[in-house]
Amino acid sequence: MHDERRRIEERVERLHNQRIKPAIYAATVPFEVEAWQAPGEPVSFEEAAAARYAPFAMDTPWGPPWGTTWFRMRGEVPAEFAGKRVEAVIDLGFVGDWPGNQAEALVHLPDGRPLKAVNPLNQYVPIANPAVGGEQIDYLVEAASNPDILANNFAAPTLLGDVLTAGDRPLYTFQRADIAVLDEEVWHLDLDLQVLLGVMVHLGDHEPRRHEILHALDRAMDALDLDDISGSAAAVREVLAPVLAKPAHASAHTISGVGHAHIDSAWLWPIRETKRKTSRTFSNVTSLADEYDDFIFACSQAQQYEWVRDNYPHVWARIQESVKKGQWAPVGGMWVESDGNLPGGEAIARQLIHGKRFFIEHFGIETKGVWLPDSFGYNAAYPQLAKLAGNEWFLTQKISWNQTNKFPHHTFWWEGIDGTRIFTHFPPVDTYNARFSGEEMDRAVRNYSEKGAGSRSLAPFGWGDGGGGPTREIMERARRLADLEGSPKVVVEHPDEFFAKARAEYEDAPVWNGELYLELHRATYTSQARTKQGNRRSEHKLREAELWATTAALHAPGYAYPYEKLDRLWKTVLLHQFHDILPGSSIAWVHREAEAEYARVAVELEELTGEAIAALGGGQPRVFNTGPFERREVVRNADGTTGWVKVPANGSAPVDNVVPDDLVIVEDRALDNGFVRVELAEDGTLASVYDRIARREVLADKGNLLRLHTDLPNYWDAWDIDKHYKNRYTDLVDIESVQVVERDVLVGSIRVTRTFGKGSKITQTITLRAGSPRIDFETEIDWHEAEKILKAGFPIDIRAPHSSAEIQFGHIQRPTHTNTSWEAARFEVSGHRWVHVAEPGYGVAVINDSTYGHDVSRTVREDGGTTTKVSLSLVRAPRVPDPEADQGKHRFTYSLLPGASIEDAVAEGYALNLPLRVADSAGEPEPVVSVDGEGITVEAVKLADDTSGDVVVRLYESRGGRAQGVLRTGFPLAGARVTDLLERPLTEDEAAVDGAVPVTLRPFQILTLRLKRAEVN
Repeated sequence: MHDERRRIEERVERLHNQRIKPAIYAATVPFEVEAWQAPGEPVSFEEAAAARYAPFAMDTPWGPPWGTTWFRMRGEVPAEFAGKRVEAVIDLGFVGDWPGNQAEALVHLPDGRPLKAVNPLNQYVPIANPAVGGEQIDYLVEAASNPDILANNFAAPTLLGDVLTAGDRPLYTFQRADIAVLDEEVWHLDLDLQVLLGVMVHLGDHEPRRHEILHALDRAMDALDLDDISGSAAAVREVLAPVLAKPAHASAHTISGVGHAHIDSAWLWPIRETKRKTSRTFSNVTSLADEYDDFIFACSQAQQYEWVRDNYPHVWARIQESVKKGQWAPVGGMWVESDGNLPGGEAIARQLIHGKRFFIEHFGIETKGVWLPDSFGYNAAYPQLAKLAGNEWFLTQKISWNQTNKFPHHTFWWEGIDGTRIFTHFPPVDTYNARFSGEEMDRAVRNYSEKGAGSRSLAPFGWGDGGGGPTREIMERARRLADLEGSPKVVVEHPDEFFAKARAEYEDAPVWNGELYLELHRATYTSQARTKQGNRRSEHKLREAELWATTAALHAPGYAYPYEKLDRLWKTVLLHQFHDILPGSSIAWVHREAEAEYARVAVELEELTGEAIAALGGGQPRVFNTGPFERREVVRNADGTTGWVKVPANGSAPVDNVVPDDLVIVEDRALDNGFVRVELAEDGTLASVYDRIARREVLADKGNLLRLHTDLPNYWDAWDIDKHYKNRYTDLVDIESVQVVERDVLVGSIRVTRTFGKGSKITQTITLRAGSPRIDFETEIDWHEAEKILKAGFPIDIRAPHSSAEIQFGHIQRPTHTNTSWEAARFEVSGHRWVHVAEPGYGVAVINDSTYGHDVSRTVREDGGTTTKVSLSLVRAPRVPDPEADQGKHRFTYSLLPGASIEDAVAEGYALNLPLRVADSAGEPEPVVSVDGEGITVEAVKLADDTSGDVVVRLYESRGGRAQGVLRTGFPLAGARVTDLLERPLTEDEAAVDGAVPVTLRPFQILTLRLKRAEVN
């Protein structure tokens, strides 16, 4: 047989694109259109409906950046359209085919009910099927002119990312607003061709099925009448029917499709626009559910549901109905799809608590899995947290973006730092925006790692990132691929069903232990430092407010625990942990608003904490310790003087007049307190840190060396830091001044000031206090660099085989060598309050109050010794998507702790992030809880969310070993129960004798206790 593949393929392509597709809507009449430009921010439907509209013609530019234009569209269904499927077709002047980052619109009926949204891949609005001639159509269309931030693939900075800098030039040109007849036979022919072509081109040339489809397509085109596409479409489909009817092989891979619309809660648009995106996408989804009984849509992020509930009641009612019908599946059980590395442990617990509760309360559904397809890596505490929230499975996708190593599994058991395992799936289709294209189906099968052991995978389908969701075309492709030779089988089903089937066939799936590290987007640990600092401070202030509010509720008559305020503030912080806000990868508008929100949260939490302490009564100054460990340290009084204090964990104490034995001696460039001696070189770096207790030098070279690196990644500026950043740098050793600024017997400080680069300035106050070996570097930066990263390095004279970095509810060890490509890929990693390196008998910790990114490397010196270098990433200067990212002033502190064990690192990490508070108080309440037992650490103290008055305490083992101890309460105790994260009991009442509860924990175990207060006569 002669090879005519090229001729046939080119023939089919031309006829499909140039003749068949244009015939889908062959008969049209235009709407009469009027327009009104809303001033400023979006307005309500009622305001828009009352506005005065002006005539508007097609091909007219409209829409300033971030503007809202309302269009009134009126028309009449022509008599000749009667009995046919009639739709409105609207093209706002769309650019490209991504729905989420450009013009979008929501179509309303005259009474204000949202009907459906339009975007470049979903331009229709149903009118009637069958239509009635003469029917009057009246729509009010809210059109958002959001700018295309991704234009030119992030090749250059843009000012379009903030309404303050975007200008007012119209962005779009309106193309079409028609009443049109959908020719269903032609439309189905188009879809038949899409599916067959997609299957065919991904079959090998040796496959008989490829040639069978090819020649069927050639015969079908012979049946196409070019002068009557509509009239001949049925005949063409009849020719194709036999090849579309051939079933898949018995061993064909099965893809479980679930509708999805990934909506970033903010990214290339502000939060206010996400609220509108949810209404548009959810309107489309509920409309699609009415068309397809077999459609199932999975949707996460309780925050987005709440926005719809509060702002779009009609859409909310449609969602509730779809949930009842089983077509809408709430999933994920988190408040938002948060970042997987940066939120604190308690914050991730609250993400799960608030998310799960929302779905239980509003739908009567307890979600079974964690749904995080797009976060930038996942911490190793997730399996335990997920299980403690009642979850059975975990889904992710982003690890497919790995820059170096291909992740070895698609279905596996993920084991966390405590030993908890959760069944996990990683879709081999490698996207959470699947469209059931031939390329995707082929990739899913070729990519699937579990061949021979498993036979199924998941494919979330629908347009996403900026929303959009599934379309009817995607559903039609899924139906054709349900059982088709040459393709995997496709079944649309609930993700719970997929996970149950996948686990049943592969119960002995392989185990992956530890973090799911994304070998990409490593700069998200550092970009937008003020956003990250706002999160860290908010997390700790929330802990503080809850502890003292609980204390006041127990000991101050008449004090009312602020349940609603704390709930609202937690939700604000949780929202801003979304995986494009906290990581620093959003436009300028998002981060400008985030910083303002964090400032507001801080003020409100300060007020709540102040009110709680004031409720305990006024009197003499007392020191309040929110941390989980007893503190003996220097404290600064309200009048600026210093004092010494010993204060219990979670408690308070008066300032002690006793002075510690070792005072601080200050010289011109040296500080000494009997624990350590710190000497500065002439250039302001650390020349020596001598541990007097261990009698050894801590540093192998200059310490606190600030190094300015060129930082231009290959792509994704705010997201990525590529390894080549290390090759070009400048050490900041020129100084403006070095001077002693405090010479108190309890505190000594030396200040070093430097200017560098493009007018940047850094001032560091190096402080040593009596009674502690911790050296603080209080840092102020006025930052004006571009495409740079600033790191602070500590070359430590230790041969450390691994580093330990704090993560949520524990810590993780990472090798300091690079034997394998997996280790070499971890050249920038995340950590929370501390990083620790050690050799047998001696360790050093580097602690911080708002920094997450760091690297740890190891070299051998000429003298045979080993240097383990810990470097903190302080601030970056990416220009895309925010050209002014990180510019301006920053204030933060990091510390060096010589002679530190893991226990010391944990305690000092809390201490730096939870400074002692001095306030007047007449009361001397006992701490709400106290714990005896090494390694048992209190993470949260609060009243139960059900307002019962029970006290909830969350504990964890923080050293990585077994722990035994006793928890005692500062109030009469009637009983204690172990609960899940949602404060639901997992055990019967445990014996509590004289206010004591025995506690036994495995390494890194999290334990939530619900403590019932005894009635006092």
